[in-house]
Amino acid sequence: MFSEIAEDLPPVLADFVPGAPFSDRLAWEAVSADMRTAVIGDAEAALGQAWSVIKASDYREYALNGNRSCFEALYFSRRRRLNDLVLAEMLEGRGRFIDAIVDGVFLVCEESGWQLPAHNAYERGGQRFALPDAEQPVIDLFAAETGALLATIVALLGDRLNEVSPLVGARIEQEVRSRLLTPYLTRHFWWMGNGAERMNNWTAWITQNVLLSTFGLKTDQGLRRKITEKALSSLDAFVKDYAPDGGCEEGVVYYRHAALCMAGAMAILDQAAPGCMARLWRAPKIRSMAEYISHMHVAGRQYFNFSDSAAVIEPCTVREYLFGKAVGSDALARFAANDRLSSKKPHLPDEWNLWYRVQELLVGSDLVAAPVDASKTDIFYPGIGLFVARDDHYALAVKGGNNGESHNHNDVGSLTLYKDGKPFLIDIGVETYTSKTFSPRRYEIWTMQSAFHNLPTFGGVMQSDGADFAARDVDVEFNEGSARISLDLASAYSAVAKVRTYRRTVTLLRGQHVEVSDSHDGDLPAVLSLMTCAKPAVDGQNLHLEGLGRIELDGGGEIEVDTIDIDDARLRLSWPSKIYRLRIPFAGTRLNLRIV
Repeated sequence: MFSEIAEDLPPVLADFVPGAPFSDRLAWEAVSADMRTAVIGDAEAALGQAWSVIKASDYREYALNGNRSCFEALYFSRRRRLNDLVLAEMLEGRGRFIDAIVDGVFLVCEESGWQLPAHNAYERGGQRFALPDAEQPVIDLFAAETGALLATIVALLGDRLNEVSPLVGARIEQEVRSRLLTPYLTRHFWWMGNGAERMNNWTAWITQNVLLSTFGLKTDQGLRRKITEKALSSLDAFVKDYAPDGGCEEGVVYYRHAALCMAGAMAILDQAAPGCMARLWRAPKIRSMAEYISHMHVAGRQYFNFSDSAAVIEPCTVREYLFGKAVGSDALARFAANDRLSSKKPHLPDEWNLWYRVQELLVGSDLVAAPVDASKTDIFYPGIGLFVARDDHYALAVKGGNNGESHNHNDVGSLTLYKDGKPFLIDIGVETYTSKTFSPRRYEIWTMQSAFHNLPTFGGVMQSDGADFAARDVDVEFNEGSARISLDLASAYSAVAKVRTYRRTVTLLRGQHVEVSDSHDGDLPAVLSLMTCAKPAVDGQNLHLEGLGRIELDGGGEIEVDTIDIDDARLRLSWPSKIYRLRIPFAGTRLNLRIV
């Protein structure tokens, strides 16, 4: 798919300009006044602050106690602050921020390693080293992001920096070459792709930023060609693990690091070799990958979530809009443009990728509200087993698939339900990442366990992880009056659960209600968990959810309600301080729910 393009590349691969250089004053003067005020205000505040100090002990903290957030706060604050300063200088053009920019550039260049402590390994799942080895750089997500940041600064502001000293640009190029471009060509990192090995968002995310680093700097043609050929091979490795339907198994948050970064890589190559991506932009699979985000949207900032995604995410940006335009999807372009207008911080002060922020300023200022069809369609993604159905009040999702997918939560067969845009039955999401999150102890974390999804346990036995633990015998039907999915969940559990069949059928009767019918054949007692963020009241076999509606049960025993305190910062972005788990034992072999 991508590698075929290598044969038709032109003899000269052009520079990539991530926006408009400093010399294009008309472009930067056209940025809207509100965006200009916000960016310059942030940069002025940054001038009065001290740069973060990163010590070896800060880096070692992950190895000592598993904490990621303390080091990452120091690391990302430097990059965000440098972004603020560069953008303000591009807008204002008076040299007021140049000295601080040079300080920031040299601080980043003098870091011992650009890879995060959590990623400081040379093999997939390999040993994480407590400190970085400056002689053997690791290319992880954020080493590549850092190289792209510095290359973008050179592409935009290089001439101004050379007025301070030619050594500024030279230092950037030296560090990007030694930490990123040279190891990219001389080492194999797992995310580059290797035969049938499964890839994930890392492949597209890093490849985009390696290309941005290569073409943003004045690299030679031989290097550009070698990197391009390797990047095209990696993009092939990435898309091979996307089903033809375009569903992102990692969820909506990672769509922006997966399919959307693939689009970024394509845009860079399309500028370096004009027209080389024309055929791929028109490919049905690429278009389906692009449109996935709009199909996952519920209302406002609420999205269907599973895996390590969150239920509440930031509005779309220019990136989704440009992806929609590139693949010829007016529906995605309109959705993204309208969604972006709801952003309270369209200048993206929390973003560490400078190119994304430049796009917001130069392109986003021109976006206006577009007519959009308010109705959303049903869809089924067979590649990941994801079913989505809607009517005027309900938005329903059921996840099939398997428990070997990237960022998996052992949640085969779980359902998520919104009523009038409010969460009714929820997928909790993921807590703040620690060393345990991506380790053999991942499924000790409660949010990763099926007992904390809308799923059954059998004698306390939960689902198991791995691709073999999957939904079977899946059947889907959409028609004017209803939408239905039926699937057997028994294979998602190990033999210890002693369950032979567990047939779940979920039906949206449009304009009426939702029905869930679960029947099982097994030797251990079945207990269904339901997760909600609305306080439930139990009235016999009826559950009343405050401000939402009720669940009428048929075939259940005595219901227990667990209150779960939510104090994790990442979870609090989506949920209130308390959520609830309902535990409903089966009285027999069948349990029916009517949700109104």
